[in-house]
Amino acid sequence: MNMGANTGANGGTVGTPNAAASGNRSTFGGGMASGGTAGRTSGVRWWAMGVLVVATALTLTPLGWLVINAFKTSESITNSLWLPRDESGRVDPSLLTLKNFQTLLATLGIGRALLNSIFLSSSTALLATLFCAAGGYALARLDFRGRKLVTAIVLAAVLVPGPLLLAPGYQLLYSLNLLDSFAGLILPAIAPAFGVFLFRQAVITGVPRELMESARIDGCGEIRLFASIVLPLVRPMIGTFVMITFLGAWNNFIGPQIVLQSPEKFPLSVAVAQLRGLYYQDYGLQLAGTLLAIAPVFAIFVLVQKDFISGLAAGAVKG
Repeated sequence: MNMGANTGANGGTVGTPNAAASGNRSTFGGGMASGGTAGRTSGVRWWAMGVLVVATALTLTPLGWLVINAFKTSESITNSLWLPRDESGRVDPSLLTLKNFQTLLATLGIGRALLNSIFLSSSTALLATLFCAAGGYALARLDFRGRKLVTAIVLAAVLVPGPLLLAPGYQLLYSLNLLDSFAGLILPAIAPAFGVFLFRQAVITGVPRELMESARIDGCGEIRLFASIVLPLVRPMIGTFVMITFLGAWNNFIGPQIVLQSPEKFPLSVAVAQLRGLYYQDYGLQLAGTLLAIAPVFAIFVLVQKDFISGLAAGAVKG
């Protein structure tokens, strides 16, 4: 009995180091695997950060050059790439001047063109967002005869290239006596098919049907339901669409030249393009005008960037 017990005890004693060694090998192997994974993850992270740094530098370098040279004279622009230099060749920041902006705003009347662009872009963005949100809500949640046909027409209209509509659009505006007016630019842009379909998808994925039914049972009308429930739930998409529409109207260059004939009604995009002379180029004025055209768009993006990114993320996940 004692020998059996000793044998069992010895066996247990002998088996214990083997088990411990096996456990150590397993732990060591797991540690090596986790360490290798962490190393690869860290390497990928540093590689991605390096790519982002290079992309950021490539993006900000032209923008920084534009900002600096907008405050320089044409002669100074040709003499130095970045900060202005004096006659001895040394950098002299005191040579930066506001003369270009003073000439644009006081002499050339760019201020009026800036106000025209702000009015046209703001009006177009607000009205287009309202009408597209209402149209998307109707196609997504209202039951009416011909809804599928209307949805198919909207999808087909998305596929039509914009330049194909210039000639018939001009003929229609001429028939309605809307040429050389701001209404001729705003009205054709307040209900784009892309916006209607975009809000239709946003309402389908972001507004529960049960919530709307509960609101209707409580006596909520369609207009109040749309304003109080639907619009707050699709707010990220509203921020995204406002930004896209405002930017499109702000950069619209061909449309104003077709619809408008009076120079005092031209937006900033057309006014800046007209700064180019036939025989002489004042690069300082052109760069200052370009900076004036970029600044409002940049300010709008800073204000709505959170909703803009959220709307893009929501579309990517739920679309």
